[in-house]
Amino acid sequence: MNRSAAPATARIWDPTIRLFHWLLVALLAFSWWSGEQHDMERHRLSGYAILTLLVFRLFWGFAGPRTARFASFVRGPRAVFAYVRELGSRKGHAADGHNPLGGWSVVALLAAIALMVGAGLFASDVDGIESGPLATYVSFEQSEAAASLHEAVFNVLLALTAVHILAVLFYLVWKRQNLVRPMLTGRRLAEEGETVADLGWSPIRALVGLVLAGVLAWAVSKGFRF
Repeated sequence: MNRSAAPATARIWDPTIRLFHWLLVALLAFSWWSGEQHDMERHRLSGYAILTLLVFRLFWGFAGPRTARFASFVRGPRAVFAYVRELGSRKGHAADGHNPLGGWSVVALLAAIALMVGAGLFASDVDGIESGPLATYVSFEQSEAAASLHEAVFNVLLALTAVHILAVLFYLVWKRQNLVRPMLTGRRLAEEGETVADLGWSPIRALVGLVLAGVLAWAVSKGFRF
C-alpha cells in the first residue's frame, strides 16, 4: 500500500522567538487583569517581566537568527507598497519570517508596549501611594502624566492587537495561510522545490541575552538604587 509522503516543511522561527511571543501575550493579559483588580504588586512584577522580554527582543533583533533580526523584516516604503499591491491576490506567499507589512506591525506593537511599560515605570497615582520605581526621578505632575500616558497607550495597544488578529484571520481565510501554526511549531509548509537555509540559532547567545535583559529589568525595578 502506497503512502503519500508528508509535506516538506521549513523552519522559520527559533524556540526563543516563539516563547517570547506567547509569554508576551500571557503577561499582557495578566497585567490587564491585575490592574483591573488593583493588585499593583503583581501588576508591577508582570511589568518587570514584560520589560525583560522587550530588552531580550531588542538584543535578539541584532544577535538572533535571520528571521528574528530587524534587518530581515524592517523594509523600506517601496517593498511595503509592492507587497500591499499584492494583498488582493488569493495566492499566498510563503514568507521566510515576517512579510514587509507584517514587519512594521511588529515594530508598532513593540513600540507601543515599550512606551506603555516605560510610562508605567515613572507613573504615580493621585495619592502618590502606588508608583513606579523611577517615579522619584521626575516631578509629581510628570509622574501623574506618565500614569495617564500608561493608560492611554494601553488603548492604542488594544487597537493594534485587534488589527494583528484581523490580519491573521485575513491570511487564514483569504490567503489560506495559517500564521499561528508556525508560531507554535516553528515550521511552515515549504513550496515545491524550495530550499530554506537553517536558522542557525544559538542557545548560548539566547541565554546571554536573557541574563542581560533580566539584570537590566532588576536594576530598573530597584530604581537603580543598590
